[in-house]
Amino acid sequence: MKNPFGGDKREGAGVENYFSNRLLVAAMDAGNSRNGGADWDARMIGEIVAGLAAKPGALMPVLHAVNERVGFIPPEAVPAIARALNLSRAEVHGVISFYRDFRVERPGRKIIRVCRAESCQAMGAVALAAHIQARLGIDFGQTSGNGDFTLEPVYCLGNCACSPAIVVVGDLHGRVTPKRFDEILSAIAPDARRPR
Repeated sequence: MKNPFGGDKREGAGVENYFSNRLLVAAMDAGNSRNGGADWDARMIGEIVAGLAAKPGALMPVLHAVNERVGFIPPEAVPAIARALNLSRAEVHGVISFYRDFRVERPGRKIIRVCRAESCQAMGAVALAAHIQARLGIDFGQTSGNGDFTLEPVYCLGNCACSPAIVVVGDLHGRVTPKRFDEILSAIAPDARRPR
């Protein structure tokens, strides 16, 4: 299949030139201003795609890399990713919407994940989740108004022997009680909101 950017598609040739197109950069930069000045641009997305376009099934590695580097997959980047990989926007969007790990909105600076699997629920995760929600003032899938926290459900952290389990800013914690959560939260955010 011919690469729409010139050259052999397997080599990803021409992708860098495509992303330097001023119209695309301007369109994506305009999208940034709507996203509160998100710190990504077309060049960053182009670098990621150029580095991974030659991989077989490049879409997943590209989406993971964008999600990791930017913190989310900007919706304005989807058409550019689709064109670079010779896919439809619907195909790219379908993959993004299918996998829970891909975000389309900027997450909070600190991500808290609460296990919702059976073992954790049997050991108090439901009450723990209610406490966390009350303490942060947000529900699952939400980000606090100040952008500090995002609360996410997870359906197994693989820490069943130490239920209930949570991940706070990448650190796994087991046998978490509401009191223990408050201690963890105080350690990472001393000014975090107090219970209602």
